Amino acid sequence: MTAISTPLNESTDSLLRFALRLDASVSGVLGVATLALAGWLTESSGIPAALDYVLGALFIAFSIGVFVIAAQRSVRRAGITIALGNLAYTVGSVVFVLADVLPLTTIGVVLVLAVGVYTAAVSVLQYAGWHRARA
Repeated sequence: MTAISTPLNESTDSLLRFALRLDASVSGVLGVATLALAGWLTESSGIPAALDYVLGALFIAFSIGVFVIAAQRSVRRAGITIALGNLAYTVGSVVFVLADVLPLTTIGVVLVLAVGVYTAAVSVLQYAGWHRARA
């Protein structure tokens, strides 16, 4: 990992780094929980087990990638890309539910939309951090 040598009182990207690390942490926990609870999620949400396993693995991979990005010397460009990706995930979650792609139960709809709300919130936080960071 690369150490950040800019003194904290001179750093303008601390909010963005915080938002990226928060996203990585929550995504990792979500990935592990999705893998651990895949059987229960399948029964209670209507999401097939295979999709649960794929999503869990993707959340973990995303988490690791974002932790690596957050440790880089410059995070501004990658930060806005991740924020836009989170926004796209939010839109995709809503479309997934509205298009009735899978016969989701009420719990399934709530879980999919809850993750969409989370990605919207973290996207806003990442955008605020990106905006505040100097180029």
